[in-house]
Amino acid sequence: MSIWIDLLGAEIRYVETPTFGRVRIAEAGKDNTTALFLMHGIGGHLEAYSKNVVPLGEHFHTIAFDFVGHGLSEKILDMEYPPEIYADQLKELMDAMGINTAHVSGESLGGMVACHFAIKHPEKCLRLILNTTGGIPIVTEKGKNDLLELAQLTEKNYGKPPSFESIKERMQWLLYEGNWEDLLTEELVNSRLAIYSQPEFQRCAPFVFARLNKVKDSGGAPDMVDLEKVEPETLMLWTSHNPIHDVEAAEAALPRLPHGQLYVIKKSAGHWPQYESPEEFNQIVVNFLTKGKV
Repeated sequence: MSIWIDLLGAEIRYVETPTFGRVRIAEAGKDNTTALFLMHGIGGHLEAYSKNVVPLGEHFHTIAFDFVGHGLSEKILDMEYPPEIYADQLKELMDAMGINTAHVSGESLGGMVACHFAIKHPEKCLRLILNTTGGIPIVTEKGKNDLLELAQLTEKNYGKPPSFESIKERMQWLLYEGNWEDLLTEELVNSRLAIYSQPEFQRCAPFVFARLNKVKDSGGAPDMVDLEKVEPETLMLWTSHNPIHDVEAAEAALPRLPHGQLYVIKKSAGHWPQYESPEEFNQIVVNFLTKGKV
């Protein structure tokens, strides 16, 4: 299945924001009264949700978007890129679109952004989904090694021309090995290669990936989020083969959420459950956001 066949029925457009310039979005279900924002991981782009925007648009006004510095959104070179910045971008995007409240779902870095947004703007956040989120403690040696491997793979994709093979290797890290043959298509790799090859992205990449460089170069600790301050009902949506933050990390973090629950996708999946098991992912998202349980 093609990314763009999956996205048939979605509108791809740009929204102007005061601080972050043009933000690229994929939007479906505009007639629905309740909004849902989908946020990708570090170095990612909205195509990560190509299998979700249209199906979830049947239930919600669904918007996936590129973070500033990512995808085809504005590239700003005089700005640092901590997770809090992307939370501010979400606030400006909601304001620009005239959306007062929304469900918020984020994968990896996007989950951290969702937490920061919920803490800073609780009046705007309905229910929260932390999809294989970052920002929680790593509890196993394998997880620590996974983080170092990610930083090393990411470094190959900036500062020098990326290649099909370097991008493919980076994306193999995202997907469970058992899903590579079916899901790691040439189109998926080439879509990221096209984005990473843009001169604007190459100039912005050191700022975007600074968090990973800190870990690789100095052994610094990854950024954390204050889960105890996240007040909305929250679903930790996990996988059996998530790198860095395995199921043990999710189970250790869950008690810190005031109103949290954990669901592990039944299909073997890695860091992208929304792409590796889209039907199950979409159904769980609908169940939780409409009923508050899975």
